[in-house]
Amino acid sequence: MLLHRLSLLLALAWMVGLFYLSSQPHLDVPSLVPDQDKVLHFGAYALLGLFFLGSLRPSLPPGYRNVQALLATAAASLYGISDEIHQSFVPGRDPDVLDWLADTCGALLATLLLAWLSRRLLRKKLQPAG
Repeated sequence: MLLHRLSLLLALAWMVGLFYLSSQPHLDVPSLVPDQDKVLHFGAYALLGLFFLGSLRPSLPPGYRNVQALLATAAASLYGISDEIHQSFVPGRDPDVLDWLADTCGALLATLLLAWLSRRLLRKKLQPAG
């Protein structure tokens, strides 16, 4: 129960951080790879999706179900939409549907991977030795 609450608090804190960053007219980030902004969006929202998924209770049989991963992805994606809308009001920033797509893909991949791993690892843990 404590882990679920901590995950929710981390999700909220991460959302505040993302809101702060998207409120900046310009971010000076050295470019290391092509389309780096999409990679950063992907990673930031992968983490947000994981925090949202962690705030849910794993189902029985043990592990997160794919529907829970999709719910966490939807929450992260909706926040991504609100973030892009928010940026339309920030001088020097523009909303970008490709940023939102990177947000959603990051959350989706991370949550589905964690759901799959949770089921796999917990099944192994519960199997009798022998």
